[in-house]
Amino acid sequence: MDKLIEQFSFGLFFWQLLLFVGLLLLLKKFAWNPILDAVNSREDGIKDALASAEQAKKEMQNLNADNERLLKEARTERDAMMKEARELKEKLISDAKDEAKAEAAKILAQTQTAIQSEKQAAIADIKSQVAELSIGIAEKVVRKELANDKDQSQLIEQLLKEVTIS
Repeated sequence: MDKLIEQFSFGLFFWQLLLFVGLLLLLKKFAWNPILDAVNSREDGIKDALASAEQAKKEMQNLNADNERLLKEARTERDAMMKEARELKEKLISDAKDEAKAEAAKILAQTQTAIQSEKQAAIADIKSQVAELSIGIAEKVVRKELANDKDQSQLIEQLLKEVTIS
């Protein structure tokens, strides 16, 4: 360090100082403004990117909220459709049961009508057979030409015992 102080020259110092100041002025005029502009534009770009990221974050939150709302609406609609389907199923089952009951009642009524009709036919047939039997008995009684009432009564009782109505 002592050596530097001993060799110190004011002329050299002056010229170096003048060159340094000139270099600073040249840098300021030609390089400093473009460098500052580049730094400022980079800073603005970073601010814009941060603002865009914040905006994207807000949009994502809005989209997530919309998605949740849509999912909730879809679930609600699905539940409503399932409830409607269950009600429709129960109604169809109930209608089918009612229709089956009505059909059974109709068949039962038709069967009862048929039974009643068959019963009436059987009664008519029995009456017809009884009438034929009565005529047959009367015919036999007349043919025999019985003289007394006692024989006639015995014959009628005997014929009635032979003919049984079931």
